[in-house]
Amino acid sequence: MARADASATPPSIPPGLRVYAIGDIHGRLDLLDALLGMIEAREAAWPAEKAMLIFLGDYVDRGPDSRGVVERLLTGLPERFDAAFLRGNHEDILLHCLRGPGWFDNWAMNGGLATIKSYGVEIDAETELRRLDAKRILAAFRRAMPEAHRAFYRGLPVSREIGDYFFVHAGVRPGVPLGAQRAADLTFIRDPFLSHQGDFGKIIVHGHTPVAAPEFHPNRIAIDTGAVFTGRLTALCLEGAARSFLTTEGRGRV
Repeated sequence: MARADASATPPSIPPGLRVYAIGDIHGRLDLLDALLGMIEAREAAWPAEKAMLIFLGDYVDRGPDSRGVVERLLTGLPERFDAAFLRGNHEDILLHCLRGPGWFDNWAMNGGLATIKSYGVEIDAETELRRLDAKRILAAFRRAMPEAHRAFYRGLPVSREIGDYFFVHAGVRPGVPLGAQRAADLTFIRDPFLSHQGDFGKIIVHGHTPVAAPEFHPNRIAIDTGAVFTGRLTALCLEGAARSFLTTEGRGRV
């Protein structure tokens, strides 16, 4: 059953820790920088004993600067924060394409060409998708990618657990223990996860499925606010049993 007992102990994270979970960025370095600035301002005003950033995946595709986003995550985060980076379905598809062209059409139709271009690979915008030379483009993409970025994509875990919360990109499969979930579900699932009313064992914090504004449910919290289209990139702040949000109000697709 879902958490419905008002007398039950509310979900929380360990004392002394403040967690910022950040939703799908999709190549919007401008919004990431704006949101990090908001987080730093909050920490300057009300410093936590320990602060942590958890990124829920989908750093790449659709937006104009996937490479810049990854570079910021690797080298440009605020020094006093611990950070964890999870794998989204778009990183999963990118990894498939690094191994070969079998997933290229799927990636290209879902914003992958923007990622390739962000690494400096030239693609004729007028060329019809079906005529793209996948092998040539992917070979150039592999050559252009810094080794640190390749290691970043390959090393991304699919979940993180802190206190009463389970952080993941897409969601979990109902009825399967959290420790036995399949990576494909954690990165790609929508239903039956989204429609499930029961308890998952912990509160699931996820992105992947865009919502107009962050959503609280008894068993999950959705924080993908469609940044690349809306200009709204969201961070969920968790401290003890308290929850709050920071959301940018920048421009939509650029």
